[in-house]
Amino acid sequence: MRHSTFKALSSLSAVRNLANFVQIVEVGPRDGLQNEKTIVPTSVKLKLIEMLSDCGLSKIEVTSFVSPKWIPQMSDQKEVMQGITNKPGISYSVLTPNLKGLEGALASGANEVAIFAAASETFSEKNINATIDKSLDKFRDVCKHASTNNIQIRGYVSCVLGCPYEGHILPKAVIKVSEQLLSMGCYEVSLGDTIGIGTPGSVDTLLREITQFIPADKLAMHCHDTYGQALANIMVAIMYGIRTLDSSVAGLGGCPYAKGASGNVSTEDLVYMLHGSGYETGVNLKKLIEAGNYISEFLQRQNGSKVSKANSKL
Repeated sequence: MRHSTFKALSSLSAVRNLANFVQIVEVGPRDGLQNEKTIVPTSVKLKLIEMLSDCGLSKIEVTSFVSPKWIPQMSDQKEVMQGITNKPGISYSVLTPNLKGLEGALASGANEVAIFAAASETFSEKNINATIDKSLDKFRDVCKHASTNNIQIRGYVSCVLGCPYEGHILPKAVIKVSEQLLSMGCYEVSLGDTIGIGTPGSVDTLLREITQFIPADKLAMHCHDTYGQALANIMVAIMYGIRTLDSSVAGLGGCPYAKGASGNVSTEDLVYMLHGSGYETGVNLKKLIEAGNYISEFLQRQNGSKVSKANSKL
């Protein structure tokens, strides 16, 4: 990592002088639950979404309009969308891999959709059975149709720091895909460390390159915490001016195509760190902890958030 970044990270005053609000995109109901082997009832998902809505989160990714054959956990996408109590000021987004998925999302009243590409050819073929170029061709049609219906589109790029099949991914591959997603209508691109191998050094290298071509206000970070580096990586992203961060309540999630990839950075830990560093998120940490404990208890597993664990002992 460059000396200037280390110097900035060492000074909280420097951190506080930057733009003070950080937008959190809660992905727990979708990315956090989609790989659970035990089917989570619709009623539990809706209760979780309601609790997250009460926390002050303004962006929640709630489901995915994919084939139930590939992701059984998301087979109740219509019921979830129809059961949500839409609260003013909250965007309930959904993942749409193709035109069929978009049509389903539109019919269910979605006001924002997300599409997902990859910076790795092998990962793209194993994840969505298409090359990067073919996947982007497909997404152009999705974006065009979504735009016609006045639906906001968010883009994801997987494996920006490494791939389970190809290893290291060059920044130029990430830049190429990100630029194409933006050009087809995505209002921002979320950079995903899908297998959680990033470090502050590798994040610095990537962002130093990509921000020469794409402004930070068009980028978000989506960090998995496989090696325990997610929060440190996020602080580097903040120093580059990125103010949108994806996270999952209770640290839920993982990647079925990436062996050993643990869940997303937990929203509770992220909020605690941001508030302690002088940032505003609009999120009530106490209510957030309650939401994480609720879904963890249902799944009969320990809450993946260190902040939640610490508070349970108080």
